[in-house]
Amino acid sequence: MSDHLRASDAALERLKLLHPKKIDLSLDRMARLLEALGRPQDKLPPVIHVAGTNGKGSTVAVLRAIAEAAGMRAHVYTSPHLVRFVERIRLAGGLITEPHLAEVLDRVEQANDGQPITFFEITAVAAFLAFAETPADVCILEVGLGGEFDATNVIRTCQVAAIAPVDFDHAEFLGTDIRTIAAAKAGIIKPGRPVVSARQRPEAEAVIESRAEALGAPLQLMGRDFDAYAQAGRMAFQGPDRLLDLPLPSLAGPHQVENAGLAAAAALAFGDAMADEAAIARGVSSAVWPARLQHLTKGPYGERAAARGADLWLDGTHNPHGARALCRALQAMAVRDGRPVALVVGILGNKDAAGMFEALRPLEPTVFTVPSPSEAGAAPEDLAAAARAVGLKAEPYDTVMAGFEAALARPDPPPHVVICGSLYLAGEVLAASPETWPR
Repeated sequence: MSDHLRASDAALERLKLLHPKKIDLSLDRMARLLEALGRPQDKLPPVIHVAGTNGKGSTVAVLRAIAEAAGMRAHVYTSPHLVRFVERIRLAGGLITEPHLAEVLDRVEQANDGQPITFFEITAVAAFLAFAETPADVCILEVGLGGEFDATNVIRTCQVAAIAPVDFDHAEFLGTDIRTIAAAKAGIIKPGRPVVSARQRPEAEAVIESRAEALGAPLQLMGRDFDAYAQAGRMAFQGPDRLLDLPLPSLAGPHQVENAGLAAAAALAFGDAMADEAAIARGVSSAVWPARLQHLTKGPYGERAAARGADLWLDGTHNPHGARALCRALQAMAVRDGRPVALVVGILGNKDAAGMFEALRPLEPTVFTVPSPSEAGAAPEDLAAAARAVGLKAEPYDTVMAGFEAALARPDPPPHVVICGSLYLAGEVLAASPETWPR
């Protein structure tokens, strides 16, 4: 694991000490530091801002692929990273280099002058500074948490706001009421600027619609104003005035059709080269987004699975909504070949383990619980108990490799093995070999 550490890591570790809270939803600290740096957030290329509970990262990945297929230079900000911090900042088509990251972090740290600021906030400032100083045609920002008070929401306007499905997660920060959560996500909507929204629960849809109306922001809702669906081995996108015949998404799982549909709607609302049907088609069919039902064939995990005749999938599902999407995707696999499903699961202790396992129960999987590589990880014994409580067979293991080996040791036929849960867990698996590092 140590060989993927970089020179910027020392600076990143220092920055974690500036404010004891990992998350502290406010824009005041960001505003102070950005002002000291000359307001780089006001010097970005046109922005597409993406919020939501599940699917926002996949939507961003498709949007980036569409922009690049159209010949555009795209800045992209995502979080968290899986193996290396540079994954969070993509400058005009490529990951920020380690020397550039170290230089930008140094300038931001000096400007901050030791003042309290969270790690996410100060690293978001670093991204804005790098974006402002590098020419590009579009800037795609993924919200970290919530929306209204997320660090990315310091921008004053955007070309398009996109809202992926809203559901329950991060209850300690966003609450347990869908209306409250939707209000936080809808906080990225800007006056007079277009908004596209995924299919939502009725109460979330009402909040988004009300916020858009109050700000005079033209809103397009999936299922009302546009839609996307698989049809005859293709993906159909029906917009208000366009019907697009597109290839199926490169990202696996039926839910990715809707994520790609949201990205297509955002691209059309953005206009210019991103509205080109050929670019949308190439983007939908070429997007890459690691640890989202990723078929892993390389590295020690992929090679061990192949030697057993099993296939291995890696997914960052960590809440019930995501688990339902994962369940549908795995059911489709199991129906095709009749092979069993083995889940290697590790999540953080603040996640709804019972809700996740209940959502996955229709698969009748065998569950192998493992620790998540985080101080906040749930104990494997507790996860196994939660799985058994909903009627699943589950056993705890001390390491992800031990749980994975136990999953592979199931009697024939070789199973579909899915390592899922925390993105920290996915990062540990991908970090095991440079061949599987996200690029």
